[in-house]
Amino acid sequence: MSGEDRQSQLAREHKERQIQRAQQAGKAKRNTFIGAGAAVAVVAGGVIAATTLLGGSSGATNEAAATPTPSASASASESPSTQPSPSTPLNAGAVTCEYREDTSGSPAKKVGYPPKKPNLKLKTMTITTNHGDIVIDLATEAAPCSVNSMAFLAKKNFFDNTRCHRLATPENAGLGLLQCGDPQAKADGKNPTDGQGSSGYVFNDENLGGLSYGRGTVALAQPGDASNQNGSQFWISYHEETAQLDAAAAYTPIGTVSKGMEIIDKIAAGGWITNPDDITGDGGSNAPKIPVIIKDVKLS
Repeated sequence: MSGEDRQSQLAREHKERQIQRAQQAGKAKRNTFIGAGAAVAVVAGGVIAATTLLGGSSGATNEAAATPTPSASASASESPSTQPSPSTPLNAGAVTCEYREDTSGSPAKKVGYPPKKPNLKLKTMTITTNHGDIVIDLATEAAPCSVNSMAFLAKKNFFDNTRCHRLATPENAGLGLLQCGDPQAKADGKNPTDGQGSSGYVFNDENLGGLSYGRGTVALAQPGDASNQNGSQFWISYHEETAQLDAAAAYTPIGTVSKGMEIIDKIAAGGWITNPDDITGDGGSNAPKIPVIIKDVKLS
């Protein structure tokens, strides 16, 4: 069997495993398809990096690394933010957001904490890249604290000059999306820790099941098998294959792309760089061959 045939076989097998896990909704609600952050522990003089990024592999898959132990702060028992049902119209005093220190050990670019009261009037987020603008219609009422975090980070210029570090495709991961928001990422297909950088704080899930993860959806990434551990990383779905995650919604959707999908399509068509040194073994630092640099992010 040739190397290319073997790679295709591995991708198919991994996709089949993803679908099987997604169908096990009770067990797979916190799965390892998409993640961000790292929990690092020193054991007997060695360093064990407990991290997961966006699942999938180009080449051999390390199943043990694809199911890491989440950090202590990643417990599903975290108290949710005080907020009404997404179907309930919000008002200025209806929700209080809680943001906590990220204790996972992830490398962080700390710029403080967002305000507890979100701005419920925000409607759009514009991501200016080296390829043009990507405009997102925000689901502010359904995910007020998530949008509030993005607005805060945008005002702090947190995303400026950062690189989108992960391109997942149906061929290498069984999904189709571009992942960004790691301030430490080099996105060169060589850095083994791409996808671990964070804002230094985490917050709770919102709007789970409120939007399909199919083409055009923008959602937050968090460590696999974890809940309520959202941070700065996010992903943009460009393929309907990503909708398989709907079976066990685990990632907070914050909106849908209304302009600029052709940019994502161009990046996806350009292919990815396989990183043989990815410490998770799941393709978490496989960068797009066409560099994507975020110049600015604005919410209005």
